[in-house]
Amino acid sequence: MRSKAIRKSLLLFIFICGGILYAQDPIGSETVTVVKPYTPSVKDANKIRETPSRSDSVTLQKKPVKYSIFSVPVASTFTPAKGRATVVERERPPKVYDNYATLGFGNYSNVLAEFYSNLEIDRGSNFGIFMNHNSSQGGIDGVELENKFYDTELNLSYNMRDRDYSWMTEVGGEHQLFNWYGLPENHGLSESQLLAIDPGHSLFSAYLGGEIDLYDSFFKSADAKLRYTGDSYATSELRFTANTDLELEIAEELISIDLGADILNGSFEDGYFTSPGDEYTYLNFSATPSLLILRDDLSINLGVSFVYGMDTKNSDNSFYLYPAVTASYRLAGDYFTAYAGLEGGLNQNSYYDLFQENPYVSPTLDIMPTDNEYNGYLGGKGKLSNAFSYNLRASYNSEFNKPLFRRNYDASSLSAEDYTYGNSFGVVYDDVKTLSFFAEINVDVNNDFRLGLSGEFFDYSTDEQVEAWNLPNMKASLNADYQITDKWYTGANLFYVGERMDQYSSVNDASAPMTVTLDSYFDVNAHLGYRFNDRLSAFLKGSNLLNNNYQKWMDYDVQGVQVLAGATYKFDF
Repeated sequence: MRSKAIRKSLLLFIFICGGILYAQDPIGSETVTVVKPYTPSVKDANKIRETPSRSDSVTLQKKPVKYSIFSVPVASTFTPAKGRATVVERERPPKVYDNYATLGFGNYSNVLAEFYSNLEIDRGSNFGIFMNHNSSQGGIDGVELENKFYDTELNLSYNMRDRDYSWMTEVGGEHQLFNWYGLPENHGLSESQLLAIDPGHSLFSAYLGGEIDLYDSFFKSADAKLRYTGDSYATSELRFTANTDLELEIAEELISIDLGADILNGSFEDGYFTSPGDEYTYLNFSATPSLLILRDDLSINLGVSFVYGMDTKNSDNSFYLYPAVTASYRLAGDYFTAYAGLEGGLNQNSYYDLFQENPYVSPTLDIMPTDNEYNGYLGGKGKLSNAFSYNLRASYNSEFNKPLFRRNYDASSLSAEDYTYGNSFGVVYDDVKTLSFFAEINVDVNNDFRLGLSGEFFDYSTDEQVEAWNLPNMKASLNADYQITDKWYTGANLFYVGERMDQYSSVNDASAPMTVTLDSYFDVNAHLGYRFNDRLSAFLKGSNLLNNNYQKWMDYDVQGVQVLAGATYKFDF
């Protein structure tokens, strides 16, 4: 058996070796003729089913479910109402009237009268009339001289609006009367001397002005005003002011140029010691170029102000250079915005402006401009919510020739003028540095109640004067308005003024002038109103409701509790 197996294996080996040797035989040379090019083809293929059939013995067959519905009719008496669309209630917009008149009367024979009318000439132009009168017959307790006052103003204006521009022109006049009733406490005047004093002082003012705004031009706006001021002591003053604003866009940056002119001429008939008054003339011209940079939350305005001032009386011409830089950055969106600035300018004082600030000045003032070297400030403001906003600021201001109101000498023994009994104020100039801190909050509780509170603290440093005369060390105010109902409304205005310093001196007293501290005062004012309809409303106003006998200016007592009632009527012609 074993020998047979060996023979079979030997034969198989010989057969395989012979096949291999035959396959290694080289191919002989042959000639191949190509009849046509090779054209390959694809054999038909059958698509495989995406869900092939399965043969699974475990798969369960679903049994058909047979069911039937047994319907039973139900009797119902409900009949659905036909749907109706809800009507959106629209509030009727409040009627705006073009005219109104206000008239009120109060104790101390106080009278308040206002009239305003806006007449439409055509679609783009209007003519306006405004008149205001406020007067009192005096009656302050303990005052020995006449203390009535009145202030009346009339303004006429014309406005024109077009697609590319708008302009306005106005003309007006003002008549004011005040009395120098603030005699020194120990004046020593007899009854006959008091009767001989006529403390009345009238101021007359007339003005003409206009302005223009262009919407699509590098020449943005311009305004000019001419005002004449005179009084019952032959004082005369004429002032002309003009300003224009140019804007140019260069390389996506905004460059603006503000040009201004301020020309003042005036004269006083008398000096304080019966010497002839002086004439004054000032010409001031300014140019303030600035570059506005806006980068996301950052806003920077880089500018400088060039001012050329001329004092023709003293033949003094001066050139001034002031910073005009402001910046703001939104650090936390609307919640907090930091801002800072460094600004200055030449501020021209005038008899009219000083009278508006203190109506008890004598017509013997020394007029000159104030060189506001710089005013640097740093602060932050924002809105913590839609109802609460705030503003905080610290500033340092440097001014040369700042006007300070100071009590005039009691010179009744030298002059018989009605303002020389120590009952008027003059102006002295000094270099004053002022450090101040300001805070303000505004709360809009809702659409019916709004509240505002502000306060500012001051610290002064003078050069020649002993004190910064009649400048307070603190100011604070609170304003509130409340719409009680659709008919009733009310509001309040409270303000506090800190201590001020003044000086009393007499030509008959050889001793040094006496510095006097004026007490701080707190004044409460409120009003209450009722609207009968959209045309007629009545109001009740109260002033100095705490009946504080304070003095805003030295020896000038104010009226006690003042109550004034009146009505306002709106109408159309």
